[in-house]
This record gives sequence, structure tokens and C-alpha cells, in this order.
Amino acid sequence: MRRRLVIALVSASFCALGLAPADAPLPALLADTGGGTQLITARAPDAGSTTGTLTWWDLRHGRWTAAGTAPARFGSGGLVEGTSRQQGTNTTPTGLYDLPFGFGIEAPPAGTRVKYRPVAQSSWWCQDNDSRAYNRWADPLPTDCRATESEHLVSYTTQYAHALVIGFNYRHPVRGRGAGIFLHVNGKAATAGCVSVPADAMTEILRWTDPSRHPHIAIGTEDGATALTRY
Repeated sequence: MRRRLVIALVSASFCALGLAPADAPLPALLADTGGGTQLITARAPDAGSTTGTLTWWDLRHGRWTAAGTAPARFGSGGLVEGTSRQQGTNTTPTGLYDLPFGFGIEAPPAGTRVKYRPVAQSSWWCQDNDSRAYNRWADPLPTDCRATESEHLVSYTTQYAHALVIGFNYRHPVRGRGAGIFLHVNGKAATAGCVSVPADAMTEILRWTDPSRHPHIAIGTEDGATALTRY
């Protein structure tokens, strides 16, 4: 009985201090998970890494449980704090973000519940800092958005077969911070700032994502200034 009492007191102390036990699931160590019951974590070993691990989690009965995991790729420039990122650096922004909608050249996987936009020949993502459509889906491309400063989505047949928009710099875009950050299918190597996973994992994630559960993605490193647990 005394041993059980000690364990209970220690657990209570951890809770009172806002700490989590050593075997706690990763989301329990984060400062914020977005307030929903679904979370994707994308974690790299350090800020210079271009690879890491992506895990998608469910919160059920007060505990986070992993629903799936996959190897992840990050920007060729590594990872950087999202609030100080600069466009054109090929860095993946760290932080906590929502997932506004999905899109793809291919039809959505059976069971997809998120809003999903089919990519057509006229579909673009505007990355022109001088355009009113900066960091927005554009179909067709507006006259004030230069094609040379934007992504013609249909051109990325592998990467954008299926994708989710990551809400980095999306709700209130800051010019020059960056545009077009997605969770998408792997290409040949590191990304230009997005997070990518194998095609089968992307399919699973789209089927799993439930907008009614307010899913978010947390991107960061194992430790240091961009540690995932800071967000």
C-alpha cells in the first residue's frame, strides 16, 4: 500500500507542475496541440536535418495514441522557426499549424472527409509577394500574380498526387515569409520547405483526417531552439 501511495503522490506532483511522465506520448509533452483530438507531429533530429519522422495521433479517453507513423522529409535548407522564416530559403517552418484543406491531381482516397480540391490544368498556388492572391490557391492564375513566382500544381504529378495544405502564413499572410507549405507525397529528395511522406502514408493520412476533430500539425526538432515540445 505504501508503494502505491508513493507512486500516486509522484504522479500527482507531475500533474501539479505541468510535467509529464517519461513514458508519456509525444503530444502530451507539447505546450499546445491546437485544442482538437487529432494531431500530426513531424519531428527532425536537429535544425539541419532533411529527414525525420511523422506520426499521426488520436486523443481518446484523455490519452494520445499513435494511429500511424512514416519517415518524413523536410526542406533542403533544414528547419527554421516559422515566425522568422524567409521565402526562398527552402527551409521547413517549425510551429503548430492547422490544416485548411486537401488537394490533389488524383481523386481523393475513399473515405476522405476533408475539403478536397481537384487539381486542374488551370490550378496554381500564388507565391508572388506583390499579388493580392499571395499564398493562396488560384484557379485560374490572377493577372497580378506572376507565373514565374508561383507553382503550377499540375506540374508536380508525383508530389501533388495527394496533399494537405499546412496553415503556415495562411490566415494573415506576411509578405516574404513564405507560401505554399504542404504535407505531400515524396519527390526524389528533400523538399523546398514542405513536409513529405511516402504515397501510402499520405493516403492513410487523408483517410484519417477528420475536420470535425480539428486536426493540427506540429513541426519541430528533438531539442534546441526549434524543439517540438516548445510549440
